[in-house]
Amino acid sequence: MLNSTITIKIKERLNKLDSQDYDNITCWQIVEAFNKAQVEWSRRQLHGINVVKEGDEQSTRRKDDLQVLLIKQPIGVINKEIYYEGSIPEDYLQWKRVDVYAQKDCCDKRRMTVYLAEEGNLNQLLRDKAKQPNFEWAETFATLINNTIHVYTNKDFDVSDAYLTYYRQPIKIQILNCTNPYTGVISTANVECEFKDDIIELIIDETVSILAGDIEQGNQFSRTQETAERNN
Repeated sequence: MLNSTITIKIKERLNKLDSQDYDNITCWQIVEAFNKAQVEWSRRQLHGINVVKEGDEQSTRRKDDLQVLLIKQPIGVINKEIYYEGSIPEDYLQWKRVDVYAQKDCCDKRRMTVYLAEEGNLNQLLRDKAKQPNFEWAETFATLINNTIHVYTNKDFDVSDAYLTYYRQPIKIQILNCTNPYTGVISTANVECEFKDDIIELIIDETVSILAGDIEQGNQFSRTQETAERNN
């Protein structure tokens, strides 16, 4: 869907019928509200706070709707003795999994099963024979801390490669010749929304709800918020 169409639809639903009461909403306000709505919609679908209580990949619709945000990429890891450390990408939104390939002098490289664990349980996990990193069983665990991933080895093996699969932030739209609300610079190109048109319709309702709340239009706020949630 073109940005021009998105703008028309937002103004149409924000205005009263056959009026131009709120046509003075500027393009940067529409961009900021739409990008905020994208993130709110994405987080709600991932967590499952919606009418049908579905989170990510809990139904065909959720898999289909969110697959555009799901990516896999290699991450560089540094040996920190008992764990390997890798940085979380800047566009990171939510964890999915990490694939780790380990090696040891005695054996060929193998793929490890990695469980996401709590940093608070680190000492217990390293001490527990059934849960600590084990090359023979091809199992280990990872934690998230300070925008980094720690893949634990307990000095039992080395990590040769690591790949992070995660949900990224939605791409922020930009409107040509409109001041970018995040940088203060005039946008030199259109950046279109990456979602399917049916999802964009829901995000438009979310956007109108945000703008209506900002200008204290209770009716539009309630109607568009209810519509966006009912159609998820």
